Amino acid sequence: MRQPDIEIYLKDADHNAIGEWLSNALGSCTPWQQKGQTYKCMAGDVPVTWLPKAVGKWHSLFLESDATPWADDLTCAQAAFAALNVEVRCAPNGWEEEESDEQADRWMRISADGVEEITWRTAN
Repeated sequence: MRQPDIEIYLKDADHNAIGEWLSNALGSCTPWQQKGQTYKCMAGDVPVTWLPKAVGKWHSLFLESDATPWADDLTCAQAAFAALNVEVRCAPNGWEEEESDEQADRWMRISADGVEEITWRTAN
């Protein structure tokens, strides 16, 4: 089932490299507009939010649309790793407000080692 939006976390990437990748994947990326700590742009028809250091050294990339080439976070994360060669993490099945803390700590890690499920405690 297609997710309504996509959110992935990238290590050691910057929004300019992300913009180039998104331009190739989704359509021309508008210049990034900084608002506080957040950067926003449009990639094709998809609103994009980039939050540097959202979780420690990890940067959040949020695509606010279901009109992407990726059905879910994992396929987007795999494409991001292939294009950018940086470790990427995402929720295994999308995220829901009602899920338990234990479920919330389950993440998929995409790296040179492949795809694996990990425990990542993101809450303080």
